[in-house]
Amino acid sequence: MPSDFERSPELCQWLLQALSAQDIVSVQRLQSLWSGYGEIVRVELSGGPEKSVIVKHVSPPTQKSHPRGWNTSRSHERKIRSYDIESNWYRSWSDRCDANCRVARCLAEDTISGGRVLVLEDLDAAGFPVRRQHLDSQGVATGLRWLANFHATFMGTPPFAKDSPNGLWPTGCYWHLQTRPDEWEAMPSGPLKDAAKAIDDKLQSAKFQTLVHGDAKVANFCFADAPSIAPAMVDFQYVGRGCGMKDVAYFLGSCLNETQCEQFEEAHLETYFETLRSATANSDTHPDIAPDIHTDIDLLEREWRDLYPMAWADFVRFLEGWCPGHAKLHQYSRRMVDTAIEKLNAT
Repeated sequence: MPSDFERSPELCQWLLQALSAQDIVSVQRLQSLWSGYGEIVRVELSGGPEKSVIVKHVSPPTQKSHPRGWNTSRSHERKIRSYDIESNWYRSWSDRCDANCRVARCLAEDTISGGRVLVLEDLDAAGFPVRRQHLDSQGVATGLRWLANFHATFMGTPPFAKDSPNGLWPTGCYWHLQTRPDEWEAMPSGPLKDAAKAIDDKLQSAKFQTLVHGDAKVANFCFADAPSIAPAMVDFQYVGRGCGMKDVAYFLGSCLNETQCEQFEEAHLETYFETLRSATANSDTHPDIAPDIHTDIDLLEREWRDLYPMAWADFVRFLEGWCPGHAKLHQYSRRMVDTAIEKLNAT
């Protein structure tokens, strides 16, 4: 069955012109976008500088659906905004990422045939063909180092002006409280629901803010065949300002089971903060937020370690409303919630 891309002569012609290519050799549909909002395809080309590219074509459905029933107008608006944000990311921000926090190059982007189109470097062809769902200790360390280098690169990013043409989410991560009132309403009554705003406030008011990826699950990492090579990362729809612990907690929860989260918590946090310490010492930071980040790295680590349970609790709050019974709602995540609430009560 042909992809939507193949069925659009206008889109095919635009791609050839944008990349100075002569012909489309083949099109491979890789996946549909969440809730049927488009597709991702690999396009093989001839007669131009690129042999293959990844095309992300956003084309919202006329009839909205959602795997878990959250097909509200708020959900639709959030998705549409997320693709605008991703375009902004690749247009204005991604070129600051180096080999330690590798991302795909954006080769072209536009609005074609009623939908947004991103043309990205084919990371498989660039040497990152491996996808994983679970990681060993070396794999986890590799992912944490990517996050630490990413957070160091953007440490001190100032708040974004409303409707900034190249801005990102004022608050990064797809589950943050302001964008998820419906899921909060659906939560069962209890201490976490009551503490939701206070937890969000703690994360929002952290002295040290950076850019967070916002969907830093293991499935969004592209690994090289050699485990010693730093991975690359995709899917920047929910990148924005935030505390780096939100990415760290979410990443660990995506690739480790309950026992592993418990057993290796300190080792994994140590890996992250060792890398962050080294990376911040070698990166330029924004003076509005962190005027002396090299001196205050100890303060940063103390603050973010204290917020690690808050980041877990923040995500658990989302899951309890969005998908009660989710596999990530295990004893370790419950312990993180209890710790976060205890910290709130102690202040």
